[in-house]
Amino acid sequence: MKHASPEFAAIAAEHTLLRCQVGSGAHGLGLPGLHDRDEMGICVEPAEYVIGLRGFEQYVYRSQGEHERSGHGDLDLTVYSLRKWMRLALDGNPTVLLPLFVPEEEVVEITGAGRDLRSRADRIVSRRAGHRFLGYLRAQRERMEGTRGGRHTNRPELVERYGFDTKFAYHMVRLGVQGVELMETGRISLPMPEPDRAWLRALRRGEHSRARALERAGELEARLAALCTSADLPGEPDAAWADRWLVDTYRAAWDRG
Repeated sequence: MKHASPEFAAIAAEHTLLRCQVGSGAHGLGLPGLHDRDEMGICVEPAEYVIGLRGFEQYVYRSQGEHERSGHGDLDLTVYSLRKWMRLALDGNPTVLLPLFVPEEEVVEITGAGRDLRSRADRIVSRRAGHRFLGYLRAQRERMEGTRGGRHTNRPELVERYGFDTKFAYHMVRLGVQGVELMETGRISLPMPEPDRAWLRALRRGEHSRARALERAGELEARLAALCTSADLPGEPDAAWADRWLVDTYRAAWDRG
């Protein structure tokens, strides 16, 4: 993989300002003995990778092979450059926003800049994020219904056992639950509170039907669509603040060498 080179691994290891658990473990939705460990990091790449000819956007490490599905105990790690992470976060990418909200016990590594970043969610979260959650939710619902092209499963064992991909279904509903919470509160609670956590774990175990999962997704989609226009959040993130913060953080890191 082009993002898994020893050169990129060294940048990620030496210049990380925040690294934490994400994925089902952070959501509190993993099933015993069945989940891998997903981690995300953010690093300040050296100056030559910003103003020189070389570039760094992310480092990816997987304990499994490139085309092998991760299993229990495997590690999947992505470390973004701070600039790329900020662009994705300002755009409201649901996964990329998680490091702002994971509890302290899920933080693997953090610096002063990382702590400052985690305190600035109000500058980053906006109704644009609601639209992003809504878009992902709608696309997944339509794929599950068969009204949109593209695969909605690579887990034939779940389809054989339950009649549908329960993991895909629970991710679909989770996006709706968390998108609604983000628009209503400006934050995402991790791990996911009850009773939604128990409901989603039951869905993943095949204890809710495909029809019920689609019904719940449709209800959340309608609620989230309304919140995208009515939520008491800025319509857009504070890009001017983000630009200043990035410049200051990169300069400070490079001055320290």
